[in-house]
Amino acid sequence: MRISIGGLRICFSLLMAILLFGLSGCGTIAPSTRGNLIGTPQTKSLKRAVQVDATLATLPALRSFTGTAQCDVTVTQINYQTPGVRPGEMSNASAALLVPSGANCPPEPHPLIAYARGTAIDKAHTNTDINLSETKVLMVLFAAQGYAVVATDYLGYALSTYPYHPYIHADTEASAIIDSIRAARNAAPSLGLTLNNKVMLNGFSQGGHAALAAQRAIEQENSGEFNVVAAVHMAGSYAVSQMLIDGVSKPIGGVQLFVPFQVTAWQKIYGNVYAKASDVFQSPYDGVIESLLPMVNFPADLKKLPSGAPPQAMRAMFKPAYLSDLASNPANGTIIAAKKQNLFGWNPQAPTTLCAGKSDPVVKFFNAQLAYDDFTSRGLINVSLVDVDPKISQIFGSLLVTDPNAYFNAYHATYDAQLCSQVAKGFFDLHK
Repeated sequence: MRISIGGLRICFSLLMAILLFGLSGCGTIAPSTRGNLIGTPQTKSLKRAVQVDATLATLPALRSFTGTAQCDVTVTQINYQTPGVRPGEMSNASAALLVPSGANCPPEPHPLIAYARGTAIDKAHTNTDINLSETKVLMVLFAAQGYAVVATDYLGYALSTYPYHPYIHADTEASAIIDSIRAARNAAPSLGLTLNNKVMLNGFSQGGHAALAAQRAIEQENSGEFNVVAAVHMAGSYAVSQMLIDGVSKPIGGVQLFVPFQVTAWQKIYGNVYAKASDVFQSPYDGVIESLLPMVNFPADLKKLPSGAPPQAMRAMFKPAYLSDLASNPANGTIIAAKKQNLFGWNPQAPTTLCAGKSDPVVKFFNAQLAYDDFTSRGLINVSLVDVDPKISQIFGSLLVTDPNAYFNAYHATYDAQLCSQVAKGFFDLHK
């Protein structure tokens, strides 16, 4: 997915696509176009500080942590150029840009947080939707306290015309985040937003993987352009191949969604993960799964996935021979693709926190532990590991006793996400 720097050579079909804002390309694109805005930023909503405070009632894990909102928050949608999977291929992605303002807001210039969201099933999903839990957290914890926030929608979602989403694909996750920072900088003057040169990286679940991939790419390739002063990666799948191998014997919550999403995305990217869908997936799922995710007809299409507890859902979705090979064969096509997404073997330069909950049933804690162990094995002292499980137990432990299913259903997306976001806020406040 690297963009050639050998000049600007745009074929006729790509030129027409650019004119139509389609941006699915051929030819070689100048790297300077990355992050360029498509159209003008569109204001989607304005939340006054008092309205932001009211939002806290819907975020139970944050009620005792967050102070009164200092800023009004304007939520703006931006559309920008960013690479696709193929070399020389340019496409587009959209993002939410949260702009703080108001008489009581900390004075400009503001630091910029680049945020990467967790997995979304709905193809229309956009971070500009202020009813989404993640967007609420970004408003309450960050934008209302004087941070500007840019939150990419990734390739294949919202305004993006890319034909699919390259799910858990480190390179395009990183480029979508990096180019969202460029796009936010490009949009800032027209929005009356002044940014300082400090960038902070943050992401949850899929976004934890994406944000760590972006940190690696920035520090190895773009350190002169971006001043990353801090990073907090939350409940991310950094050990992607180990997650899959471990998941055969201990399937994760949502196995019938997350694993097929990865496998079919990597097949589209690499073309050699499997020979045919029926080699991997049971009938009738083999006939629909390659075009199902993300879902155009959400939530109606959820019925096309198997239900039940993780072991039952896994057996309903996948062929037994495939699962056996996945767990034991290093040459399995899925494992080969997954290893390309692992995020070990490099040295983070910015102060970095890995946050997760030890009882997370979706993204297992060993991801954070293995990443931390890998980084610190080379003597790094700027990386820390935070387990929020004791705090989760303290706040929500009574529910674990009375309704364990409800407790674990909420653990990853609610408890883990919000309490790790608290950790991120405290960490970023030290570096802003």
